Amino acid sequence: MKDRTRPNVIVFFTDQQRWDTSGLHGNPLQLTLNFDRFAQSGTYLHSMFSCQPVCGPARSLLQTGLYPTTSGCYRNDIPLPAQAKTLGHYFRQANYATGYIGKWHLGSADPVVVEERGGYDYWLAANILEFTSRPYNTVVYNNENEAVKLPGYRVDAIVDASIRYIDDHQDEPFFLFISQLEPHQQNQQDYFPAPDGYEERYRGGWVPPDLAALGGSTQQHLAGYYGQIKRVDEAFGRLLDALKSLELTDNTIVLFTSDHGCHFKTRNSEYKRSCHESSTRLLAAFQGPGFRGGRRLENLVSLIDIPPTLLDAAGIPVPEAMQGRSLMPLVRYEEESWPEDVLIQISESQVGRAIRTRQWKYGVVAPDKHGWHDSSSDFYRETYLYDLEADPYELCNLAGSKKYRGVVKDLKERLIARMVEAGEQASAVADADD
Repeated sequence: MKDRTRPNVIVFFTDQQRWDTSGLHGNPLQLTLNFDRFAQSGTYLHSMFSCQPVCGPARSLLQTGLYPTTSGCYRNDIPLPAQAKTLGHYFRQANYATGYIGKWHLGSADPVVVEERGGYDYWLAANILEFTSRPYNTVVYNNENEAVKLPGYRVDAIVDASIRYIDDHQDEPFFLFISQLEPHQQNQQDYFPAPDGYEERYRGGWVPPDLAALGGSTQQHLAGYYGQIKRVDEAFGRLLDALKSLELTDNTIVLFTSDHGCHFKTRNSEYKRSCHESSTRLLAAFQGPGFRGGRRLENLVSLIDIPPTLLDAAGIPVPEAMQGRSLMPLVRYEEESWPEDVLIQISESQVGRAIRTRQWKYGVVAPDKHGWHDSSSDFYRETYLYDLEADPYELCNLAGSKKYRGVVKDLKERLIARMVEAGEQASAVADADD
């Protein structure tokens, strides 16, 4: 007999997917028909942001509910600390079956040893999936650390394995984390390998205004990127179909989101690691118990808010140590107040911090720190200021303009307060023209 007293929970997590790949954000190419339908009938997070636009740090905060500067995983190649508690631990302690399938990026090597798997009891994953696999050669590791080759295009291989997991665990409450690699680039050759025939569909297609203005590798890579996203969305639709066919839709909370965006070498020499919307703004929507009704939340939401939300939605107590806030009071119309800004931490390319409000983006960089070796600084310099109402694609940097000194004063105070709230020191911030 199926246990329907507690909801199942599934996270469908993509890698490096821009927010404006969705038709709900104005993309005309119909890349995300399944996501768009899903979001419109569930709870759609219109203004969702990554607070650390790098693969490993974003995953660390989503698993632990802690800022990367708190957990210590402030850049790639830092495993989760042995004492870290993850969503896998919390759901398992609540007597859920727990599964992780896909890319992990929180271990020290492949295959990932048991002690570094975040407490998940079912494992079919690779630490760095882009190194263990290719588009049509998906290799992951099972519980016994045996290499397993999954058939099909990588996106489909991961979803097929996930559907098998759901089918095998449909009679008990389960928490399943599905971590896709796409639409990330294939590192070894620096290209975005869409499934056969998909890249051709989008050559010469719509280009977001920031990429059209700034260039970068857009013309080389965007069509393949779009082709990957189309297949991701089709696979997501198949997952939803599987839930429907197993009569699990009404008792399963599903979250679709990503770790960060992609700026196609327009903001620095690679694809993310910047405070700009192209790196930090995300697609996100929930569906299932507690999230029905076609609601669109306009509040500024951070990836750090997702772990407490998932636990709260499943009726599991939220640990006091988690640094985000559950969205459930907002979703249930029990609370109207919500922070009017989000904090963004930047690593690897620089030691940077930014605050994003409804109108403004204010960013600072530590001039004497190294983004790989240093997690924070006691001194930053104002580097970015964008008026997002007048300049939503951040093409005109207003930092240093005397006209906005009053705005900067307020944003600087808010940024420092947010950093302190996240456990950082109250650092000094110099004006751009000092």
